[in-house]
Amino acid sequence: MTDTEPTRLDRIVTEGGAQAAILTIAHPPLNLFDNALMEALAADIAELSATPPRALLLRAEGKLVSGGVDVHVFDGLSPEQGAQLWQRLFARIIHPLEALPCPVIFSAHSLTLTAAFEIALACDIILAGPKAKFGLVETVVGLTPSMGGPQRLAERAGSGRAREFVMTGDLYNAATMAEWGVVNAVHDDVDTAAHALLARLADGPTKAHSATKQIIEAWRSGGVAHADSVTPQVSGALFDTADLKGAVRSFLEVGPGKATYTGE
Repeated sequence: MTDTEPTRLDRIVTEGGAQAAILTIAHPPLNLFDNALMEALAADIAELSATPPRALLLRAEGKLVSGGVDVHVFDGLSPEQGAQLWQRLFARIIHPLEALPCPVIFSAHSLTLTAAFEIALACDIILAGPKAKFGLVETVVGLTPSMGGPQRLAERAGSGRAREFVMTGDLYNAATMAEWGVVNAVHDDVDTAAHALLARLADGPTKAHSATKQIIEAWRSGGVAHADSVTPQVSGALFDTADLKGAVRSFLEVGPGKATYTGE
């Protein structure tokens, strides 16, 4: 435990004038997910949900992204208390993070274990440094990952890979995770790359990005047919946005790639 807050939420403005946010885990020495860190993250995500930015970057300071969950959190829990713990974490961290109406990036520069990786899997895009490693190692305490990691890993990498990853409890490097389709890109300077992507996405058509998330979420919950059923209404609503109207005019008048967006 430290005397300082275990997270830091910074609101920034891009060079293009877009409001973006950076949520940093800063809970030395190992950025362990104890009750204090979980509560701080839940509070930050609640603030972001109340006043969403146009893009969000999740990152960590220190040698490790995270050494995982502080095992003291699990000590002595009854089955009912264990179930309530996971319900709270889904309700206060994972689900509202996924529901943010903007692109969410996770940047992993080093070892990223258990809860931190499960949170990464709830983000839209995962970037990694070449020395990053990932693991869901809950088997060391007789547990299975329970913040949505196995199912979200299966969505990205396939169910066979997810079973291997969780059951072995091994660590997997960034290159392997990129090959599996879990990590979107590996960068030598991942922090710089993540900030650049944050600005690029924040400067983009925010409501169109939100619509993309809604359509993909419909696919996740009900397959292609369900996604097809919601797409006309979700996409149709974009024709009433200032960004679409302005971008169409810009395209017709000066060609593609010249439009600027306000997020409206």
